Amino acid sequence: MGTNDNSAASARGFDRPSLEGREIAFLIAPEGAEESETLRPWEAVTQAGGHPVLISPKEGEAQLFDHLDRGRGMQVDRAVTAASPADYDALVLPGGVANPDMLRTDPEAVDFARAFFEAGKPVAAICHAPWLLVEAGVLKDRALTSWPSLHTDVANAGGNWRDEEVVVCEGGPNTLITSRKPQDLPAFCDTFVEQFAQVGMR
Repeated sequence: MGTNDNSAASARGFDRPSLEGREIAFLIAPEGAEESETLRPWEAVTQAGGHPVLISPKEGEAQLFDHLDRGRGMQVDRAVTAASPADYDALVLPGGVANPDMLRTDPEAVDFARAFFEAGKPVAAICHAPWLLVEAGVLKDRALTSWPSLHTDVANAGGNWRDEEVVVCEGGPNTLITSRKPQDLPAFCDTFVEQFAQVGMR
């Protein structure tokens, strides 16, 4: 019995999704990104063997927030003006109220996010992050979730909002993975890693 259990565990280990060789872009504003919604997905990518890259409108250090309190700083790897979506296999958009609100006023950030949809590359967005996708004009007829206060914005953008832990929408040019809040992070991370692992590399 014990041998069978170990074999099953071993098999499950081999079946875990791998992001080996994949470059995953994380797009955040210079300040305001929710700390847990940035760091936990970042860890999920690295644990799956992928290479996360932090992109922001400004170089230097981005200031993360733990709700309304200042959190840790995180070094930006590349300014969005110097980043090409063609260099990445997928995109993660963390939440935080101020984060997507700042990004949606930056044309280069909006264009960067939109390009992943146009190229058919998967995008994962959590909490308030779909605000950026509203601005990018990519939510028409797409199923997704978000922080509840975005419900009307998503509906006005043509999206089909759902109150679910995680929503995977393949009814468009790319796969879109969304979740509502920090409490959804375990499901969000597991799901986007699985989805990112299914697509071909750039």
